[in-house]
Amino acid sequence: MVKYVFSFRVPSDYAPHAGTAAEWQAWFGGLGSALVDAGNAVTDYASLGEVGGSGSRMVAYSVVSAEDMDSALALAKDCPVMRVGGGVEVGPVMEVPES
Repeated sequence: MVKYVFSFRVPSDYAPHAGTAAEWQAWFGGLGSALVDAGNAVTDYASLGEVGGSGSRMVAYSVVSAEDMDSALALAKDCPVMRVGGGVEVGPVMEVPES
């Protein structure tokens, strides 16, 4: 299994609503053992260079375990961020051997 980072992005004007936490808890629960690290929310942000365009911002990250990129994308497809016009960037974690 490979670890993948999920970077959750929302429209820059996004504001959470009353049911937001429950939606995320339900989605995380549905990931089961694939969820390696629920990660953290990002409370503020700044950027340098091109990072997804000026119309979006990162709000959180998580780490999951999946067989391959297609499997990781399948896990991300029902993420609550998708319902608010956001997206999930998915990338494999490069394991660095201990020296």
